[in-house]
Amino acid sequence: MRRRRRSGLSTVMDATDISRALTRITHEILERNRDAEGVVILGIPTRGVELAERIAAKMAEVEGTTIKPGALDVTMYRDDLRLKAPRALEATNVPEDIDGRVVVLVDDVLMSGRTIRAALDALSDLGRPKAVQLAVLVDRGHRELPIRADFVGKNLPTSKTEKVRVRLSDTDGAADSVSIEGSDA
Repeated sequence: MRRRRRSGLSTVMDATDISRALTRITHEILERNRDAEGVVILGIPTRGVELAERIAAKMAEVEGTTIKPGALDVTMYRDDLRLKAPRALEATNVPEDIDGRVVVLVDDVLMSGRTIRAALDALSDLGRPKAVQLAVLVDRGHRELPIRADFVGKNLPTSKTEKVRVRLSDTDGAADSVSIEGSDA
């Protein structure tokens, strides 16, 4: 694993690495589902939405069709609402009916699996998909629930004390990167 250390951060993915990972994820989604027909791409705010938009754009480029990604806010479905104050609600925007369709959930980092469990609960309120698949930019392990990603940009083993920081140009106004804070790398 390549790591570049800068001011307490260890950068493990730069903009080129992220773009390459999203291209690979896009092709894997299309290959597994035979094409984009019947697939709904939903990003989990905040950075999952931008990643979903990028994947949908790459899918549209490959398929020669328009693909509208959506957003699925899971804030009110989280199991830690009584433990800490919830973050501000974001918009849920589902561009198409999900009944009988393959829904690909997109998030930036997969760790415990609790956010994805919340997303599955939110989806059940919206309809009954044919299947749900999960695409993540980074899988860092430490699962607390039996959830795994179908499409992974990078497996990044970390300790629980380290923080994985994803920065995306549209969301953060900074160059795309994935860094680890608190690492000895």
